[in-house]
Amino acid sequence: MNPYLNFVEGVLAGVEAARGTTVSGKTEPIQSSSKVLLFSPHPDDECITGALPLRLTRELGKQVINIPVTFGSNVERQAGRAQELKDACGYLGWEIFQGRDSFRSLDVSDVVRILAKFQPEIIFVPHSEDWNSRHISTHFLVMDALKQTDAAFTCTVIETEFWGAMDDPNLMVESDAQTVAELVAATSLHVEEVARNPYHLLLPAWMQDNVRRGAELVGGQGGAAPDFSFSTLYRLRKWQGGELIDVLEKGTPLPMGADNLKKLLSN
Repeated sequence: MNPYLNFVEGVLAGVEAARGTTVSGKTEPIQSSSKVLLFSPHPDDECITGALPLRLTRELGKQVINIPVTFGSNVERQAGRAQELKDACGYLGWEIFQGRDSFRSLDVSDVVRILAKFQPEIIFVPHSEDWNSRHISTHFLVMDALKQTDAAFTCTVIETEFWGAMDDPNLMVESDAQTVAELVAATSLHVEEVARNPYHLLLPAWMQDNVRRGAELVGGQGGAAPDFSFSTLYRLRKWQGGELIDVLEKGTPLPMGADNLKKLLSN
């Protein structure tokens, strides 16, 4: 008898047991002068890569605003996806940028205006090789907009991954079970999307695998894995003087705790 069989069957049983789970609820958004913008290629990307934004809200009280770049290519689903996005962000206590007509995709001039309006401290955007064409185009959309901002504009730029893994992430962010559960719950509110592919139930496994990858990609080849159960990998740089500059001297694991976040952002 393989002693790991019970372990593997337990994982499968947990996923099956969660298939019929539903959630509801709303968290009052935090209002703050310290703003974080999530440039999301599609509704649901904000939840999937949202571990660090959620920690910024919960641990440091930063105001998170999701910027939906598109509502997907299926015109008949756009209104439904907009409502699902409202439910998901409402659950997490995040706001949604509403300054557009209809469901049209944002262009560079829109993003320039958004950056000028909110003057964010931090922005999140997919990295340039995140496989999905809309994720890639969102990266270059935001980069082009940054190049058109005022010369004095500065912010922390944090690149995300999902469809295509980064070769060189420099930040490994821990999530505890409560944080992961909140992300799974919020993702589940993209109801029609997870009905065709229940990827919300696989989010914990993806975040566990990020611990494996991040141990060496962030911590260094042959390095010992930090004592994390779940993590998300990012690349953190700063937009300053019209270009992206490195601010982390080496790959950084970020354990839970507000003091750790404050130290990271002081670089």
